[in-house]
Amino acid sequence: MTDRNTVVVNDDGGGSGAGMLLGVIAIIAIVVAIWFFALGPGAGSNSSSNNGGDTNINVEVPTGAPNPS
Repeated sequence: MTDRNTVVVNDDGGGSGAGMLLGVIAIIAIVVAIWFFALGPGAGSNSSSNNGGDTNINVEVPTGAPNPS
């Protein structure tokens, strides 16, 4: 006598939603990382070290014409 096994697969397209949950968590993590590095505490500082004062650089321009070659 041979053994017979019957396997019933119920695939109605439903699931636990674990993939969608992981996708939502990944999107939230990406948005938080973009905020942190672009706008939040991880953003680069644009402050100057001279307390907002002007920096004056004097450049002397030569007044004579160049020598002909």
